[in-house]
Amino acid sequence: MSANGYSENVATKLRIVHCFRSPVGGIFRHVRDLADAQLAAGHAVGIVCDSTTGGEFEEQLFNDMGGKLALGIHRTPMQRHVGLGDIASAWRTYKIIKELQPDVLHGHGAKGGAYVRLFGSLLRVSRSRVARLYSPHGGSLHYDERTATGKTFFAIERLMGRFTDHLLFVSNYERRAYRKKVGEPRGLNGLVYNGLRASEFEPVLANPDAADLLYIGMMRDLKGPDIFIDAIARAEKKLGRELRAVMVGAGDGLPNYREQVKRLGLGDRIQFLDPMPARKAFALGHLVVVPSRAEAMPYIVLETLAAGKAMIATAVGGIPEIFGPDSPALVEPDPVELGKKMVVALADLAVYHRSMPAGADLKARFGADVMAGDIEKAYFAALAR
Repeated sequence: MSANGYSENVATKLRIVHCFRSPVGGIFRHVRDLADAQLAAGHAVGIVCDSTTGGEFEEQLFNDMGGKLALGIHRTPMQRHVGLGDIASAWRTYKIIKELQPDVLHGHGAKGGAYVRLFGSLLRVSRSRVARLYSPHGGSLHYDERTATGKTFFAIERLMGRFTDHLLFVSNYERRAYRKKVGEPRGLNGLVYNGLRASEFEPVLANPDAADLLYIGMMRDLKGPDIFIDAIARAEKKLGRELRAVMVGAGDGLPNYREQVKRLGLGDRIQFLDPMPARKAFALGHLVVVPSRAEAMPYIVLETLAAGKAMIATAVGGIPEIFGPDSPALVEPDPVELGKKMVVALADLAVYHRSMPAGADLKARFGADVMAGDIEKAYFAALAR
């Protein structure tokens, strides 16, 4: 590592553009961390993403980043699903990327990955030497390969594999899913875990009036807010007492979850709050719950453990790679099983807390400096091809 950043290639400064659709959640967090590390190494960095997603919290994050990125922040409407609107969206995005003249195009998620590989290939036609990298972050890999939608997406992924210089997976689970559903990667590929900054390994204490349970994440069924709510109702019956919970996040499913809480008679005990920094939210609850139905390598699990919080998480995606496969903190994404685990944890939270992974081990495996250094090596490997 050099004195002025993580780069071992200090003589070569790159023009790096990150392209992704939705500036919320783990992908946005991942890009922000990468951009900070790449700026510290002296590279010029830019972002291209959707302009119709996110709220006040995300706008503030963009404002904080805006003056630091030499290649700027460029937001343009991008559809989540494939449709006719993609034609106009793709053309706008291509023109933005072409003007930025990148050395490296790094796509995150299905839409960002498709755009990067398509537009990077078009730039190569005009003799641009641009490296095309793709990080799925789960993305289309969450689809069932037996369905028509899954078959379509995986056929597209196989085709796009021909135009990929380097695949970067965030978990072994994700790499296995790619091999099973898409096939063996055609070119360079590697595993780079998500990483946290050193300051995030400082403990966060719960407020004196903290709730029993805390959910932080997107309000959509994939992330399991409905499982969390049902499990609370079941845990109350088993414990014989009322529980208080806080749910932090935003998304299209929020009205449904409010209605679910009301229907189950939990309305006065579950509080919904807008998105906020995770470490601020951690003080609002004693036990953090991640009830996702599918994940790749979720930042919220890493952030929670680094902050010294007790947690329960579903054994999906790369989450067992963080805890270890036999951890008592892991459950299936099922309200019955989650409710039982809430009862066990809340019965003696101090004892349960001792089963969490050690902070020193987490820091060695999931540091932001490790993540950024490995990804930079992948950039230069792709350019060397």
